[in-house]
Amino acid sequence: MKIKEIIVVEGKDDTSKIMQAVEADTIETNGSAIDKEILNRIKHAKDKRGVIIFTDPDYPGERIRRLIDQHVPGCKHAFLTREQAQSSRAKDQSLGIEHASNEVIRSALAAVYELIDKTESDIRKDDLLQAGLIGQKESKQLREQLGKQLQIGHTNGKQLLKRLTQFQISKQELHEALALLRQEERGHV
Repeated sequence: MKIKEIIVVEGKDDTSKIMQAVEADTIETNGSAIDKEILNRIKHAKDKRGVIIFTDPDYPGERIRRLIDQHVPGCKHAFLTREQAQSSRAKDQSLGIEHASNEVIRSALAAVYELIDKTESDIRKDDLLQAGLIGQKESKQLREQLGKQLQIGHTNGKQLLKRLTQFQISKQELHEALALLRQEERGHV
């Protein structure tokens, strides 16, 4: 089973720790450097699958939580206490999700997440190659346009399949978006 909602965390270490505890997709805010593109991706994620905000129990984490909540109201929230997020090393006074135990993380998320059956996307790497989204000179530009069209953000070739799956984009939706992009391109020629 997999968590339906996308979990918003502060950084890569948090994502790694979440992946150890549960099966879920994450969006990283890159700390308090959260920008409009990330906020838009969080909004799109909320509309598609729902969002759980799971930030560190410190001032920057609470600031990020408030900022997302202002721009994307209606998100779910999971919390850790400062004690649960404290590093176990005596000399290290770090505080964060990455220091919590897997059990504590599962417990914090249990109150808010929904489970979904693990469904695989019907899009495969061959589909991306055939569509010109990877492996061609124009692929980067096409991925950028597609990212804007589908509201999934900028991706490289390796990230694209994961992002399409994360936002539950079907093969049909992908083909429709590509057709629309090509139609717009012909209209501008």
